Amino acid sequence: MLEVSGLTVDYITGKNPVRAVDDVSFDVGPGEFVGIVGESGCGKSTLLFAVAQLLSAPAVITAGSVTFRGQDLVTMTERRLTAIRWQNLSVVMQSAMNALNPVMTVGAQFADALRAHGMTSRKAIAARSSEVLRLVGIDVVHRKSFPHQLSGGMRQRAMIAMALLFTPDLVIMDEPTSALDVVAQRSLMTQIKELQREIGFAVIFVTHDMSLVSHYSDRLMVMYAGQVAEAGATRRIFDNPLHPYSRGLLEAFPAIRGAKVPLKGIPGSPPDLSVIPNGCRFSPRCPVKLPECETTAPALLDREGVSVRCLLYDPVPGKAAPAKEAAQ
Repeated sequence: MLEVSGLTVDYITGKNPVRAVDDVSFDVGPGEFVGIVGESGCGKSTLLFAVAQLLSAPAVITAGSVTFRGQDLVTMTERRLTAIRWQNLSVVMQSAMNALNPVMTVGAQFADALRAHGMTSRKAIAARSSEVLRLVGIDVVHRKSFPHQLSGGMRQRAMIAMALLFTPDLVIMDEPTSALDVVAQRSLMTQIKELQREIGFAVIFVTHDMSLVSHYSDRLMVMYAGQVAEAGATRRIFDNPLHPYSRGLLEAFPAIRGAKVPLKGIPGSPPDLSVIPNGCRFSPRCPVKLPECETTAPALLDREGVSVRCLLYDPVPGKAAPAKEAAQ
């Protein structure tokens, strides 16, 4: 349904452009739940905004394509994009308090979206608004509520309800649980999965919370410094992470079951993307780096269905083979 190929996004600021997304490729099938994880500043949100064609200056797509249901969104006119957004593809922003208009009621904002896509009957608008609010567990009386009158969890549910006004094929979610407590996170994620099973839409879900994607996603993509570090089935990555960065993220996350083990952090911080280092971008922080990691940039290799960008899996150290070649 969605195919992202070689997508590259630069922030054109001053002499050194910042490459926030660097040659990223992935696809999403109907009804799939794809999680994207990584530290802050690794390009996750920029990637989502590029997929939804919501980037604003100084961010520019400099390479690649985003094909949604056979149409390239990158080359599409703004008028055509407006027709597709919300109806076929919708976005749930990171902070619902900032995404919702503070001086309009929830119902008025729903009505705006419905009218923009051709629904003119006030009765039909009210009925559809009430229906999606019930779907996400909000009493229809809150159609007349302003965002500040709702709790954080209810605001996020209202954003999800707005995203489902037209039962889209794909819902893009940018850290919708980041401002919520653990109980509210669990409740919201359970609601999202139930709605997904009921309606059948696909989800791209960005988060830095490994516990969320472990329970809810089908496939996982780990991003580091604007690139894909590892990608594959969620359970396979959690059971046997290949990339040292993926292992570091998991070791920094406490397990509920099993023996007690000390939590380990990842020393240092992601690189400045305006001055991309030579070799592997993770090598300054990597506990198992090879000498050539500092000079040779690894390609994305295929290891039995899991893609990994690491010289540890290079069949010829220092001479990386592309994913397709490695798969053969």
